[in-house]
Amino acid sequence: MRHQRIEEIFCAVDIEQTQASFHAHAVPELTQINPGDQVLVHNLPAQVKFGERVSCRCPATVTRAGRLAQFWIRLTSLAAITELYEVGFSSTRRP
Repeated sequence: MRHQRIEEIFCAVDIEQTQASFHAHAVPELTQINPGDQVLVHNLPAQVKFGERVSCRCPATVTRAGRLAQFWIRLTSLAAITELYEVGFSSTRRP
């Protein structure tokens, strides 16, 4: 049976739903998140109305990935990011 490493941390949460920006960020405090790690943030605001911005500090649970999972994520992510570099060139000019 595998034992997963689980840590309880806090995250600085910033949620905004305005005309200028629509985002949600959760930044972990005092810990490094590695490839393959899973973060579950608890007690988030249920709703942010249009025109509002909410900043708070919420508890979170980090489930750490094992060494094999970290290696696999790093390996496959290199292949996935190269797909973004595919660029086509055409020899014909267009006005």
